[in-house]
Amino acid sequence: MNLSGMPEPAVEFAPRSYVCGRAPGMLELDGQLDKPFWEAAPWSEAFVDIEGPAKPNPAKSTRVKMLWDDEYFYFGAHLEEDEIWATLKERESVIFHDNDFEIFIDPDGDSHQYYEFEINALNTVWDLLLVTPYRDGGPPVNGWDIRGLKTAVHIDGKLNDPSADNRSWSVEVAMPWSILRECAEGQRPPQAGDYWRVNFSRVQWKVDKDGGAYRKSIDPATGRPYPEDNWVWSPQGVINMHYPEMWGFVLFAGEEAPDVFEPPADESVKWKLRKLYYRQRNRYERSGAFSSELADLLEDGDEQGELAAFGASGILIETTANSFRMRAPSADGGGAYWIREDGKLWKE
Repeated sequence: MNLSGMPEPAVEFAPRSYVCGRAPGMLELDGQLDKPFWEAAPWSEAFVDIEGPAKPNPAKSTRVKMLWDDEYFYFGAHLEEDEIWATLKERESVIFHDNDFEIFIDPDGDSHQYYEFEINALNTVWDLLLVTPYRDGGPPVNGWDIRGLKTAVHIDGKLNDPSADNRSWSVEVAMPWSILRECAEGQRPPQAGDYWRVNFSRVQWKVDKDGGAYRKSIDPATGRPYPEDNWVWSPQGVINMHYPEMWGFVLFAGEEAPDVFEPPADESVKWKLRKLYYRQRNRYERSGAFSSELADLLEDGDEQGELAAFGASGILIETTANSFRMRAPSADGGGAYWIREDGKLWKE
């Protein structure tokens, strides 16, 4: 497998959270969000740059809503936009070559076997399953489909017309649990009180208005389009959506929905194991060996004290020439968590 190093997210571990309420009835998809179905669903926070506070806030607003019932996971997204364009019409095209909206879902939060979905303003979609993140060797399964998927796009303006009075485009998506449960714990849909890891991304390209059409702006220094912007719901702290441990928390609420969701203390345990996983992988890239000594994985700075104290809780580190696994007790003492060299994290 790929044992390359990897950057650590340069943000505090504080994923956003969303309380997802029950849907009030059937959704008739038309891409518009100003209808009774969505009234009770709160808007998410506005999207931020993928790197978080290190970069300015996006110039155009993006927000999402979520609901669920026994059949579907529902998503609604509103994207403020004065340049509404899309070119890709064939399903399974690499949609992020256009401006797009993306959904990422890791049902059991182990960073393996998760879903990616992309859609453009032409309502063209790309859905795929990731066996592991690319950093851990992949691969993506492009032949995987969300059977029974429903989508719709509404354009407030006119597609591919720079002269139009463009304001926004919006998206509605209904994903059936009959497919999403494949990678969930016990291969079952969520129950009230469960939470999944979810994030959203908006890819935004710089464009010029050329001859009545939009064209990607070209960087004269490279002769290629400028790099795209990536705007997300929960910041990644690194320019890479495939860090599922940084995605937000979505609580599936029952009839009595709390106002906010506070992730369990075990999520902090998982995060500290993940930090040590980064350190092991980066150490291997530098030296060709993993370490069984916690002291070798500590670095200068504020994080060192926290991880050193975490080590005192009873971390076990086992290594071979090309592998490692690390164990830490859960926050409540009811078991322990493991992580290994390919990033797989599980509870015993």
